[in-house]
Amino acid sequence: MSFTVAIVGRPNVGKSTLFNRLAGKRLALVDDQPGLTRDRREAEADIGPCTITLVDTAGLEPGDTGLTARMRQQTEAAIGQADLVLFLIDARAGVIAADEIFAQLVRASGKPVILAANKSEGRAAEAGLYESFALGLGEPLPISAEHGLGIGDVTDAIAQACETKGGEAGIEAEGEGMHPLRIAIVGRPNVGKSTLVNALLGEERMITGPEAGITRDAIASEIEWACRPLRLFDTAGLRRKARVEGKAEELSVGDTLRAIRFAEVVVLVLDAEQPFEKQDLQIAALIAQEGRALVIAINKWDVVREREKRLAELREMCQRLLPQVKGVALVTLSALSGKGLAKLMDAVLAADALWNKRLPTHALNQWLGTAVDAHPPPAVAGRRIRLRYMTQANARPPTFVVFCSQPKALPDSYVRYLVNGLREAFDLPGVPIRLNLRKGKNPYATGRQP
Repeated sequence: MSFTVAIVGRPNVGKSTLFNRLAGKRLALVDDQPGLTRDRREAEADIGPCTITLVDTAGLEPGDTGLTARMRQQTEAAIGQADLVLFLIDARAGVIAADEIFAQLVRASGKPVILAANKSEGRAAEAGLYESFALGLGEPLPISAEHGLGIGDVTDAIAQACETKGGEAGIEAEGEGMHPLRIAIVGRPNVGKSTLVNALLGEERMITGPEAGITRDAIASEIEWACRPLRLFDTAGLRRKARVEGKAEELSVGDTLRAIRFAEVVVLVLDAEQPFEKQDLQIAALIAQEGRALVIAINKWDVVREREKRLAELREMCQRLLPQVKGVALVTLSALSGKGLAKLMDAVLAADALWNKRLPTHALNQWLGTAVDAHPPPAVAGRRIRLRYMTQANARPPTFVVFCSQPKALPDSYVRYLVNGLREAFDLPGVPIRLNLRKGKNPYATGRQP
């Protein structure tokens, strides 16, 4: 599998320096003179488990004629052929008009993007780092290509994007080219995960039986549901760490954890007769920590008596024991008979839609003002904590950044108040919500004219 990363940005932001740093060799010419790079330069690099092709591009400059236009065409071609765009800005110079123009070009490409704010060493870079949120390319990674600071964060992000593509390789839907939705089926041993996968596939694809621990590898299977291609991962049962025995089970557990990390939606299968045991809760907490969309499937529902009463009990237990994913979809089914599969898949597709949801900045700030007026944050050492501005930095899962005067002093209880308020106000049930606090002013209030 080939994976190409194009490094783009305006002239003299440090693209070639970063290219050399990632390649591990001094391949591209580096100088303070802007515009030194004109042609695309490529190099292979080993990042994590992936061998990738790095592309160093010419600095993007406005212009429709001559050499500038041809350099821009080369850069646009590199973006078009890339699997991932690494967009670089100069944190010391801040966001200028050229950055905004070419950020729009990158967004229009539809390619996955990593935003890196170079030259971030020292306090002089803080203002530019905050301004870069306004580009709409997600949360920036502060780095220094020259000094090697933050490069590990960049390589981790590239490796994750590469491995995610590896999970999708060769299975794109014909014609439409829509990537398959990755769904991991997880749970304790012997709760019916493989039986559920077989029921969804309509064939005995997985070996099943009364013995616990039959499945060892995370097995991928492709199906289509409601015209949407899906990739199901049947995984090994996760037991408590103290009960894991032997190298084979250790490897199986590692494979299951990897399937969770690279899934988009995780279906946690519980046994209707023994639901919400300690291990179930630990698995659910891990899924939320990884930021995956979650659906809870209560299997073996066909053996339950007084179903309405039992369902009410399960919903109360779910709300009480899993507050971090309040409102998560809980679906009852019987994998053996096939009843409830349609409800499960409807819940999976709905969870994916919420996981990808983006909220308008103006609506977020209107809500933030109302939430603060209704319940102001406490004063610390006589100084009131001011929440100045809010924006959504990313989706998958919904990730928000709040700029405030004393981020370290804001109590966890108040952060939970904001997260719960966001979930209720913007209808985000069951989705992990990440709320990051940053010290600084409104990053959009730069005084620049559009």
